[in-house]
Amino acid sequence: MSSSAPRQKVAVVTGASSGIGYAITRQLAKHNYQVYACARRLEPIETLVDEFSTTLIKPYKLDVSSMEDIIKFKNFLSETLREGKLDVLYNNAGQSCTFPALDVTDAMVEQCFKVNVFGHINMCRELAQFLINAKGTIVFTGSTAGVISFPFGSIYSASKAAIHQYARGLHLELKPFGVRVINAVTGGVSTNIADTRPLPQDSIYNFEEGQEAFKARQLMAKNNRPMSADVYAEKLMNDILSSRDPLDVYRGTMSSILSWVSLIVPYCVLEWGLVKKFKLEKVFAVLKKKDVKKD
Repeated sequence: MSSSAPRQKVAVVTGASSGIGYAITRQLAKHNYQVYACARRLEPIETLVDEFSTTLIKPYKLDVSSMEDIIKFKNFLSETLREGKLDVLYNNAGQSCTFPALDVTDAMVEQCFKVNVFGHINMCRELAQFLINAKGTIVFTGSTAGVISFPFGSIYSASKAAIHQYARGLHLELKPFGVRVINAVTGGVSTNIADTRPLPQDSIYNFEEGQEAFKARQLMAKNNRPMSADVYAEKLMNDILSSRDPLDVYRGTMSSILSWVSLIVPYCVLEWGLVKKFKLEKVFAVLKKKDVKKD
């Protein structure tokens, strides 16, 4: 009597239409995973379908900020997953928010947290049983911004710090079920996530020196020799295939160095370094002069 064919491993990747998500989807397919490549825009994923076929790449339209979309996806997987098993959930969908702390609107904050925090939490909760069934792996695209709050990035940093802590709790709570949780503390990676929105007209930083500093911050990743998304994905694929259970892995340009700096350098010194790095001395000088004139 012949035995049934072995079950093909299955992965879900969010934010799969570009950058890290696209590269991770490609790596998983190379390792013969059937990948549900989830994104709001499916057209860019068609090139992966052409490369690997519809057997391995399954595009799925999903907005992680929509609870309705997530529930529909869960129901879809309930009907399609063999033995109800999901081997990898890669929470990669991301929303940038590079804006001065006093200029962010409620809508900006809400959208950033809906995608970077609530979306991942909701995906984990709703798909948890599939991962438990497979003793699978959950991965988050964390960030060095969740460790060091860079200027003009307080909201993005707050969202990444939140998901880092969620990953820590999840890592502990899923241990009894044999589910691994990996938080990829990500440094510079060449993607198109950079925020290009200009300063508001009424921003306190809307003057020549402030605009220059703001622009430099927007180009931070691009100007610091970011790792290619393909190289990053290869490294993360090794983490997924490994039997280790480290929680935090440091991938991307400067990720390990910046994380160590945050641990050992006093914050006053770190803050001084951020002022120097982003050339904020001139900005602060202008603001102090304006404050004096105002008084």
